Amino acid sequence: MIKSDINANIEVACLGTCSIDFISHVSRLAKADDEVNVDKLHVSLGGSASNFVTCLSRLGVNTSILAKVGDDEFGEIARAKLSQNGVDITRLITIKGRTGMAFIAVDDEAERSIYTYMGANADFKLEKEDLNYIKSSDLVHITGMYHEVVEEASKHAKLLSFNPGSILSSYGFKKLNKIIKRTDILFLNKKEVTLLTNLKIDDGTKLLIELGVPIVVVTMGKDGAMVYTSKEIIKTPAKPANALDTTGAGDTFAAGFLASFLKDQDLKECLRFANKLAAQTVQNLGGTHIIISNIH
Repeated sequence: MIKSDINANIEVACLGTCSIDFISHVSRLAKADDEVNVDKLHVSLGGSASNFVTCLSRLGVNTSILAKVGDDEFGEIARAKLSQNGVDITRLITIKGRTGMAFIAVDDEAERSIYTYMGANADFKLEKEDLNYIKSSDLVHITGMYHEVVEEASKHAKLLSFNPGSILSSYGFKKLNKIIKRTDILFLNKKEVTLLTNLKIDDGTKLLIELGVPIVVVTMGKDGAMVYTSKEIIKTPAKPANALDTTGAGDTFAAGFLASFLKDQDLKECLRFANKLAAQTVQNLGGTHIIISNIH
């Protein structure tokens, strides 16, 4: 096993996107040739990996991010924010170009419209140093990453947590078969279960377990979340919350679940804590506004 002094204490390495989110709160989402006034404008660190590692690090887990940013002011901001939150940014690589950005409009019902500019995220390729981090970390969480990268990275993880999102889920389980068989914890929402398996939630999760995934976690928004294993099905209700913006809620949910899992909590407690964390996230604009003292 390859280890280095830099990442010897890393518990979780996360591969994914690192971006800056420009979030506009509006009374309604604009239609074609329409104009809507912005009530509030919030700029924050975003991207699936950034949301996840920020939360996990605040929960006391030694965490590293494997991603790319541009050599612009937004890249500097991302590096500074992650570092301030205790995240190991050794493998947050700065390259020539622009940092990824997301332009998000959120209405009064927390419905969203998202336009994404991938920027430096589009140039992510695994390097030898990335593989060293993956091999020496206790757990690897992959989210919002390209198929080719996930395929290679998944080969080297001791314990693999995978959140494919809607794009990779739409590839179908046959295309992702090798990755799925290497996955220890799979995070999906109910729509992604159907995209991935072409089946409804119960039959889809059963198929994924038969393919070899020990734990399948399915989030269902206001209806809570469920965990499926070969032995049991556990459901917990969502914690009541006045949802303002759901950006990053899935990432913080995964962080909460894994933080509890790494502490050897039972699966029901993992779900309960993850739901509580996600409920606080949706009450704020952006995916990295979490006050940990209010969670426990």
